[in-house]
Amino acid sequence: MSRTRKFLINGMLLAASSLGIRFVMVAFNAFIAGQIGAAGMGLITLIMSVYGFSVTFATSGINLTTTHLCAHAMGTNSHAQVKAVMRKCLGYSLFFGITASVGLFFGSEAIGNYLLQDARTIPSLRLLAVSLPFISVTACLNGYFTAMRRVHKNVTAVIFEQAIKIMLTSYGLMLLLPRGVEYASIAVVGGASIAELASFVYMFTMWRVDLRRHNNGKGRLEEGTTRTMLHMALPLALSAYVRSGLITIEHLLIPRGLRRSGASSEAALATYGIIHAMVLPIVLFPSAILHSFTGLLVPELAESIARRNKAEIDRIVSQVIRLTLIFSLGVAGIIYILASPLGYAIYNNTEAGQYILIFAPLIPIMYFDGAVDAMLKGLGEQVYSMRVNIADAALSVVLVFTLLPIFGIKGYVLVIFIAELFNAFFSIIRLVKITNVRFNLWRTIILPVVCVGATIGVIHLLKASLWHGAENIWQVMFMVAVATAIYIGLILLTGCVSKREVRYLKKLAVGR
Repeated sequence: MSRTRKFLINGMLLAASSLGIRFVMVAFNAFIAGQIGAAGMGLITLIMSVYGFSVTFATSGINLTTTHLCAHAMGTNSHAQVKAVMRKCLGYSLFFGITASVGLFFGSEAIGNYLLQDARTIPSLRLLAVSLPFISVTACLNGYFTAMRRVHKNVTAVIFEQAIKIMLTSYGLMLLLPRGVEYASIAVVGGASIAELASFVYMFTMWRVDLRRHNNGKGRLEEGTTRTMLHMALPLALSAYVRSGLITIEHLLIPRGLRRSGASSEAALATYGIIHAMVLPIVLFPSAILHSFTGLLVPELAESIARRNKAEIDRIVSQVIRLTLIFSLGVAGIIYILASPLGYAIYNNTEAGQYILIFAPLIPIMYFDGAVDAMLKGLGEQVYSMRVNIADAALSVVLVFTLLPIFGIKGYVLVIFIAELFNAFFSIIRLVKITNVRFNLWRTIILPVVCVGATIGVIHLLKASLWHGAENIWQVMFMVAVATAIYIGLILLTGCVSKREVRYLKKLAVGR
């Protein structure tokens, strides 16, 4: 199987599974929100913001490092080096995973009482601490399978993990919800922690079986593997600590800033929960398709660098930029015109629909920045990318601290827009500098925008004639499908994606 066809098939597999998983998780979040309310979702989101920093410390850049080192070893056709890399990376994972677990477990009381200022979070933090070593090792194994281009292993592990999580969380909510929000959060994070353990056991078993492929000892061992790993992972880790720490501070400041603007504690948690637990999952939902392909670019670009194939790198980058913009512009238009129906049909919450409408125009920037970030990592620019992310997070902290007490939730919306634009601008500048990017402005931006406008117009007429404020989830899904079909048809009709490209993709997908 050619590299291109394998890339396409792996991307399609990841996209289909990611969409399915995200669909289930959005529905599951809607179920949880219906059970515990927006304020309860805000409390869980607050807990997860601290947990996010703990996960960052536990993984400490090992996923990307493993992918890079294993892809480089395979680029030189050294199976012996792959095994050596995995021994080093797994040891690194265990060290940081156990350290993070101990730190969070014994520090949970201080974090809950003084940082989060809510003692209800302490039991949940202790439960989450147990999962950190398993998450760290799983991240390493995930990087290995990505480098080997056997992403179906990662896909099945995620499906297995989410299935267990949903079952256990649902059962836990049934038992503990009557005792209050604190116990409901324990049910949610307890189910997640056990699911992480199950995912680790599954991934580790698959890796041990897969490792037999490299038992032939073929290839030479490179000297200084530990030094190379640390040279790559530690700068990533340190940068990630700073960025994740700043993001955690930002999330801690949001409810406080909203309270300082005049909102009550419950209202502040509710608004925070609506944006982060309800709105952003909808806005980012279609990005599963895009991220499934861009995530696979890391080993592709790493191997191209190992082979010093500059022309191939420029071709990949140019194609990704064009297709990302076409895709994200269409998504933004569809979500914009269907924002209110989506918010009400999924969450039975009109406020969620209003925020979805506000964030829809930001989608092309968010999606494009994600694709550029993935390409920079594949090109070995992960340190630069992290610097930009740190600057972005620091800017967000400053803006949250200064704007929220004055403007309330409107200030926070403005913060998100400014931060996304800042990050995207500096990432694009770097990508253009290190590659020879080429794309047709007419076919990449102007024509897709025209197609988006036409799609919005048709859907607006359809809504006005058939449904007056559609509230049924099946009606909304039907309109999403119709809007998607219209946009794809217009993209093909106007030549944004040529018939030759469609035939080529079809040939790769079916193998003939």
